[in-house]
This record gives sequence, structure tokens and C-alpha cells, in this order.
Amino acid sequence: MPTKIFVFSYILVLIGASLYLTQWNYEPYIFSVGAAGVTVYYLTISNQTSDFRFRRLQRMNIFAGIAMIIASVFMFKRQMAWVAFLLISAILQLYTSFVVKDKDS
Repeated sequence: MPTKIFVFSYILVLIGASLYLTQWNYEPYIFSVGAAGVTVYYLTISNQTSDFRFRRLQRMNIFAGIAMIIASVFMFKRQMAWVAFLLISAILQLYTSFVVKDKDS
């Protein structure tokens, strides 16, 4: 169930980010709900392992979620800084996804 919420939240983030180009009034709301869902997912992942590397990657994901929330604040203010925070979040999540896959191998 949490994975479905995570995927749905990311779909909302993608829709909100792409609708920003249309200057529709509701795209910041869609983006912020998705960003909040992603952040809540990262905050509620169980941290049962004592592996320092995994905990560090999990903290990076939490920081990426917070960066997405900051991006939604800038989206509400109609400032283009939201793109920078979204890029920071994407780079962090991309890095952690490759490192976690590498660790599983």
C-alpha cells in the first residue's frame, strides 16, 4: 500500500511540474500534495537496519523530500527557484537509487 501512495505522489509531482508551463492556477497545489506524499513516504520508511550506509541514504532521501516541499513553496510564489530545488531533489534521489541497487547486487 505505501508503494502505491509513493507512485501516486510522484505522478502528482510530474503533473504539477509539467502543468506549470500552462500557468494554470492549480498546478502548485497538485505539486505540493505530491511532494508532501513523497516526503511522508520517506519519513515513514522503517529504519530497522544498523547499516550506516543505508541510514545515510535514507537521510538523503528525506532531504530530497524536503527540497521538493521547498520547491512547492517557490512554485506558489511564482519564482523560478523551484526548478533548482526540484533538480537538487532529483539528483539526490537518482544517486540514492543507484547506490541502493548497487548494494543489493
